[in-house]
Amino acid sequence: MIEMKHVSGGYGSEPVVKDITFEIKSQEFFGIIGPNGSGKTTLAKLMSALLPVQSGTIHAAGKALEDYSAKELARLMAVLPQHSSQTFSYTVYETVSLGRYAHQKGLFGSFTAEDEQIVQEVMQQTGISVYQDAKLDQLSGGERQRVYLAQALAQNPSILLLDEPTNHLDLAYQKDLLDLLKRWTKEKELTVIAIFHDLNLAGLYCDRLLLLEKGYDYVCDTPDEVLKKERLERVYETTIEKNPHPKVPKPQIMLVPELLPDQIETERVDARRLEREDDMMLLTSETPLKTMSSSVIGAGMGWYKNFINRRVPANYDCTDHKAEMEEFIAHKGLDPNDTAGMMTAVNLEDAAEVFLEGDGFSIYVVVTAGSGTALDVTRGEQHAEITRPGTINTWVFVNGYVLDEAFIQAIVTATEAKTKALQRLSITDPYSGTSATGTATDSFLIAATQQGDVLQFAGPITPLGILIAKGVYTCTLKALDSYQKRNNGGI
Repeated sequence: MIEMKHVSGGYGSEPVVKDITFEIKSQEFFGIIGPNGSGKTTLAKLMSALLPVQSGTIHAAGKALEDYSAKELARLMAVLPQHSSQTFSYTVYETVSLGRYAHQKGLFGSFTAEDEQIVQEVMQQTGISVYQDAKLDQLSGGERQRVYLAQALAQNPSILLLDEPTNHLDLAYQKDLLDLLKRWTKEKELTVIAIFHDLNLAGLYCDRLLLLEKGYDYVCDTPDEVLKKERLERVYETTIEKNPHPKVPKPQIMLVPELLPDQIETERVDARRLEREDDMMLLTSETPLKTMSSSVIGAGMGWYKNFINRRVPANYDCTDHKAEMEEFIAHKGLDPNDTAGMMTAVNLEDAAEVFLEGDGFSIYVVVTAGSGTALDVTRGEQHAEITRPGTINTWVFVNGYVLDEAFIQAIVTATEAKTKALQRLSITDPYSGTSATGTATDSFLIAATQQGDVLQFAGPITPLGILIAKGVYTCTLKALDSYQKRNNGGI
């Protein structure tokens, strides 16, 4: 749809953009990103013929840009520039209607029924119909931005070029606008080119991205390729983290602030932070810990200050266990948003704990365990229902900086250590008679202070993995031994 070859241009003799070459495909949502001063707006003006090309060529829809008349280009391409504080005393309706000028014939072209229909449609789609009779200078910045967008859409273009289209829009309208544009690339065969400052929005909606640096086309590729951590840190000269979006296969960029002087450094997590009550064990941290868990509340990855292992009756009704658990946490005076909480039906008095120190880091392990629902994971289909209580809940707190891969490896290492403890005690699956590997409702939690030495791995022969294996194995053995001695395996 648009092809640029070795294009240079700017506002004077010295080009702002230099030797840029790339192609934008039809029906593509194409994003342009880069730091301030990298040439994003200049490039947009070159593409829309608002600035002359100093060297190189630009083709749009197979035709050289300079061969289009102003009206021809307006029918092909609509432009939404950066928001301007200048407004006029036109009504919203009049402003949007100006977008139909390129389609009117003759010197005094009349406004047709088709023009009226298109104007009404774009005002409805951009949410401005309710104040179409209002004066433009009476609107807020975000409202005016939507008016100018409607004016551009009223041109019914094949190409829509937008310079920071979400500027001045709140979250809801940002999403609505970008959803609409993305949908129109398919439904109306619209090609969308947008300049973004927000890298997350660019990565979320764009099919491809062009990253500019000091006027040069640094890279043009898919969002996942362009938004690489090392590349962005070099071009933007700042520290970031890149993570996958939780709902869609798109990257999301997180800024990493410097540690503020008044922030409290997390003290070591150990037995001093554990409180025992009749109905729960509670461990609290001064600052949130990075956590991976299968907890009832706080499952997955997150940051939490409170960690609960709650005892529930053997006949606990788990119909709406998440809501009921949140109520329990709130009743204890804790914030569910700051809490990772799991449940067990075993006696909390049988919990086992151990603190172990490594070279530059340490771990604190707490295990509650019962074997009433022990099973062989390969024979799960033989267990139609849970008839007896018996959950193994494992907490591993790491006083160190654990990388994401080590969190996953820590879960694997802890699971293997737990299984070895079951084998040591000859606990079997009552249905198959084979060695049990766990219980039907086991939960794991790994939490780290994210301060101190960096721990990249937690496999069974790594320093962190060795301590986790030792701690989980020892505590599981002790907790299961206490469980079995209590009422001959009862709770």
